[in-house]
Amino acid sequence: MKVELVSHTPDPERTVAMAVRTCHAPEVPKGKMNDVQITRLLKLVRNLGHESVFEHVSFTFAIDGVSRALTHQLVRHRIASFSQQSQRYVKLEHFSFVMPPLVKNKPDAAKLFEDTMKGLAVTYGKLADMGIPMEDARYVLPNAAESSIVVTMNARSLFNFFELRSCLKAQWEIRKLSNLMLKKVTEVAPSIFEGAGPACKSKGVCPENDTKCKFYPGD
Repeated sequence: MKVELVSHTPDPERTVAMAVRTCHAPEVPKGKMNDVQITRLLKLVRNLGHESVFEHVSFTFAIDGVSRALTHQLVRHRIASFSQQSQRYVKLEHFSFVMPPLVKNKPDAAKLFEDTMKGLAVTYGKLADMGIPMEDARYVLPNAAESSIVVTMNARSLFNFFELRSCLKAQWEIRKLSNLMLKKVTEVAPSIFEGAGPACKSKGVCPENDTKCKFYPGD
């Protein structure tokens, strides 16, 4: 899996802070704020739950080497924009695939999994050789087939994404993606994403009510 933050709103923290100040000013404030003021203001609105101002900044990620099983989960998130590698136009006769760790750690299971992937690749190739268009041959491709996708989310949507997908109850692959994305955005906007993560970290509650989880926020 490879995750790259390819672009984002310039000076995102100052942009959000300006939006916050606009809500209580006769016009959009043009005055300069120092870093301390910006950090304090962002922390205040996060603590108050006034998150609409974070919709003014967005972050775009280029994601490679993830499975179709992951992208099927990813595209359920709103509000976001997605551009994914097309199996209709990209020929995948020798497709790469993602093998779950629990499968990889069992030699017999790993061999069965890999043999199945190779068999599907052969079938896909034979269908193509028979003149079957890629849009129909792709029906034999598995959820494990690797894909690439470009994703853009605003900061508020990312808060929600991290709450759901960085949770230990989330599926392993999208949890790994979520944590990598969180690391990338925290590097460029640390004050915006301070405290972001699973709900037990960001809100002090467990939506799953899993009292056995080691991170369960107790009384």
